[in-house]
Amino acid sequence: MFSLEGITNFIHEWLNSHLPATFALLVEFVLVGVAAIGLFAFLGLVLVWMERKVAAVMQLRLGPNRLGPKGIFQTSADTLKLIMKEALTPDNADKLLFNLAPFVVIIVAMLILAPISFAKNFQIWDINIGVLYVTAISSLSVIGVLMAGWSSGNKYSLLGAMLSGAQIVSYELSAGLSILTIIVLTGSLKISDIVASQENGWWIFKGHIPAIIAFVIFIIASTAETNRAPFDLAEAESELTAGFHTEYGGMKFALFFLAEYINIFIVCAIGATLFLGGWMPFHIGHWVAFNHIMDYIPSSFWFFGKTGFLIFLIMWFRWTFPRLRVDQLLNLEWKYLLPISMFNLLLMSVMAIMGWYF
Repeated sequence: MFSLEGITNFIHEWLNSHLPATFALLVEFVLVGVAAIGLFAFLGLVLVWMERKVAAVMQLRLGPNRLGPKGIFQTSADTLKLIMKEALTPDNADKLLFNLAPFVVIIVAMLILAPISFAKNFQIWDINIGVLYVTAISSLSVIGVLMAGWSSGNKYSLLGAMLSGAQIVSYELSAGLSILTIIVLTGSLKISDIVASQENGWWIFKGHIPAIIAFVIFIIASTAETNRAPFDLAEAESELTAGFHTEYGGMKFALFFLAEYINIFIVCAIGATLFLGGWMPFHIGHWVAFNHIMDYIPSSFWFFGKTGFLIFLIMWFRWTFPRLRVDQLLNLEWKYLLPISMFNLLLMSVMAIMGWYF
């Protein structure tokens, strides 16, 4: 049966049998880096195509349908176009920060991949503070956004960056409290422990109503953190042209564009891990026969299936809800989501202490 764990074990054993331990480790580091870059490229191509197809379905259109079957090579053509475009730097820009900002954003996205468990025993770094690591590193992306807006020397870019920074920092609070709601149940920040705690049922079911509330708030806050509609005021084309990356073109713009879709994948992967069991199959209590059947489906299929469902959900939002004004955006967070998240965390803490969950 297909198993990512088996592939990694085979590579590890083969390298150690043909190379000294130190060189084998260095080769493994290189392979992990290449795999991460390859995953970024693949996700960028697939998610952009998926976005266009979802938009087409919502608007009763066909979407890309010329290049390749069902238009699957359209994003490859767009990538080639961006590679061939000249990346200009404005005369009044801070050239160092202007050129550095796209790399800051994409490097932050790459660092977050480390503790994510893509399948059983298949993750780059099973750190014991995995969830804290993800939330801490992800908050650094706002630095790249502010850097891009300020260094462009463009008032529209600066305004878009300030709006985006305020939005990301605000909604991080609700997202963090939603994550803490599940941490209270698991008692661990380690990703593998959180997945293992859902062996007899996913937390969205075992945690009762507070877990469902936390899940809904997490999805809303994650959508806002990634500057996705209806929370895309910072990149509102009709008001701010392209927001903080107005002055970027070519591959510099492509890095921002890629980082947005990678961040969507990451927040959905975290949501799937915390609330939907990650790579863990769908198990029901002590239903041994049913659970055994579910175990036949490879763990990587479960992980990417759950993550793909949440990605579709976020894309669905974009073509369903109108864009919020800045006052509505901040009111939603500070007057509604944050108080509800705080009360929900308190309620879940009581439930965990009393053992009122499955």
